[in-house]
Amino acid sequence: MPDSFQNLQVIILAAGQGTRMRSALPKVLHPVGAKPMLAHVIDAARGLNAKAIYVVYGHGGEAVKQGLSEQAVNWVLQDKQLGTGHAVKQAMPLLDDEQTVLILYGDVPLIRQETLRLLVKAASRHTLALLTAHLPDPGGYGRIVRNNTGAVMRIVEEKDANDSQRGIKEINTGMLAVNVSLLRQWLSRLNDNNAQGEYYLTDIIGMAAEDAIEIDTCQPSSLFEIEGVNNKTQLAEIERAYQRQQADVLMQQGVTFMDPDRFDLRGTLIAGQDVVIDVNVIIEGDVVLGDGVYIGPNNIIIDSTLDDNVTIKPNCMVALSRVAKGVEIGPFARVRPGTELGENVKIGNFVEIKKSNIASGSKVNHLSYIGDTIMGENVNVGAGTITCNYDGANKYQTLIGDNAFIGSDTQLVAPVAVGAGATIGAGSTISHDAPAGKLTLSRASQKTREGWKRPVKKQRSKSP
Repeated sequence: MPDSFQNLQVIILAAGQGTRMRSALPKVLHPVGAKPMLAHVIDAARGLNAKAIYVVYGHGGEAVKQGLSEQAVNWVLQDKQLGTGHAVKQAMPLLDDEQTVLILYGDVPLIRQETLRLLVKAASRHTLALLTAHLPDPGGYGRIVRNNTGAVMRIVEEKDANDSQRGIKEINTGMLAVNVSLLRQWLSRLNDNNAQGEYYLTDIIGMAAEDAIEIDTCQPSSLFEIEGVNNKTQLAEIERAYQRQQADVLMQQGVTFMDPDRFDLRGTLIAGQDVVIDVNVIIEGDVVLGDGVYIGPNNIIIDSTLDDNVTIKPNCMVALSRVAKGVEIGPFARVRPGTELGENVKIGNFVEIKKSNIASGSKVNHLSYIGDTIMGENVNVGAGTITCNYDGANKYQTLIGDNAFIGSDTQLVAPVAVGAGATIGAGSTISHDAPAGKLTLSRASQKTREGWKRPVKKQRSKSP
């Protein structure tokens, strides 16, 4: 870590009310990739090994503190919304004059650590480093005003800009790094003599130029890094940009996507070689995929590990489970938390597995529910089989031995055990243990009634 980082402090401004979000949820808590925007910014700052991180939140923003209570940051209240300069000033009593401060924004979630490193490296006791960008349409942003030699002179907010200044394409992102003592001096000179009646942090750029402090500028590698979120449309655009970034990283690691623009990663994914992911796949939490895994379209994988050569056919959900190599799941199957599937297990269409351990080679292929079950190897479960594991108050376990055969439309009423090699006749309700190696069934005797006729609907008489 460079020396300039050893004395770094970070202020993240997160006090905006976000009225354009049309939501009761504070703006900075709206998620990108299932993580609050503010948490993305905190993570980027933490990656710089900053000495301290200060988050400035607004009046009524206790929900922000509660929503990110696990974060090791210092919370600073801005009781009145009087602009960005006023917000930064609230944290200044906590900062050491001899250190560098980096100012970030809680609603700009895609800023990269690499970009921030460039910004901090450019800052020193006698230099102010400013992150700028060139936009084809700079509307809504403050413009960077330079002199004839190219030196930055000031920033003009769009509402205060004249026609000539509005034509400038270089814009202010709001992110900057500077020595604390210099910033403290400039903040004390701010006034609210502008169209908004607010204390603009951007006014310190003009003060720096007047004080002959060098102003260095850096640019992000991607414009999405500096995009802020003020409404749901922008939130959706940032979400797609974030997800494409995630897909690009995974493709560099060797993952094949049928369409990287139709993929969502809402956590972390570790993937082996020759992994193929089809369209509309959602990965949540911490997921590990072994070599040769195929994830078909429209699947959701949550906090699970899938070993080598697992195939997930379309329209399935696998959550908090461990899946051994060679397993096939789906289509239209649900593997619920607490499930472990052994090697080469087959879970077929419209099958639900919950908190069960199914050993290698077993098959549950059609229209079945297996819950709270320990199943041995090479078991064949027929269509329509269910384990009745819940009596309305308590849950009970079903045990099925190796090589058992469960006929179609069977109900196994737990607690119950089916012995190794046992066969359960189709249509049975098994409420007592079935011995190993034998046929067990329970059926009412079949009868045929001679002379019976199917009822016929009476015809209505027609009115004259």
